Amino acid sequence: MNTRLTDHINILLSQLQDMLESLTDEAYRRKIELLSHASIGQHTRHIIEFFAELFMGYENGIVNYDRRQRDIRIETSRGYARKMLQGLSVFLEQEDKPLTLVVDLNTDEGSLCKVSTNFHRELVYNLEHTVHHMALLRIGINAVSTVPLPADFGVAMSTIKYRNACAQ
Repeated sequence: MNTRLTDHINILLSQLQDMLESLTDEAYRRKIELLSHASIGQHTRHIIEFFAELFMGYENGIVNYDRRQRDIRIETSRGYARKMLQGLSVFLEQEDKPLTLVVDLNTDEGSLCKVSTNFHRELVYNLEHTVHHMALLRIGINAVSTVPLPADFGVAMSTIKYRNACAQ
C-alpha cells in the first residue's frame, strides 16, 4: 500500500471531520446560492459517496461513480456524515488491483464507456476530487459561517508547493 497516498487522504478526511464538528446543523444543511443552491452537506455527501463507490467496486472489480447511492442522511446529518468519514479510512489500506471504471458519457441508454484502471489510480482520483470539493466547501462555509479553516483546506498539493516556491 502507498502510505504517502493514504496518509494524505486521511489528512483530508480529518479536515472534513473537523469542519463538520465546527458547523451548526443549520449551516450544514442550508442551500447556498453561491454554490448553485447546493449545501455543504450535499458536497460532503458527494465526497463520501465517491469513496464508498470505489470501495464497493473494489469487491467486484467494477467502479461506476454514476451509480452512487445519494444517501440523504449524509447531507442532512453531520453526525452521520462524521461516522461515514471515519469508516472510509479502514478501506484505504487495500492492496492495489486492476479495476474497470464504467463511465456514462451521455444520456442515451447503452452508452457506457469502460476504462482500465486500478485501485491506487482511483484513490488518486478521489484525493483530487476531494480537494476540488473542499475548495467549494471553503466558499460555502465562508458564505454561511465564520468557522476558521486550515490555510490548505481545499488547496491542491501542487498549488501549495508552487506558492511556497514563489514565496522564497
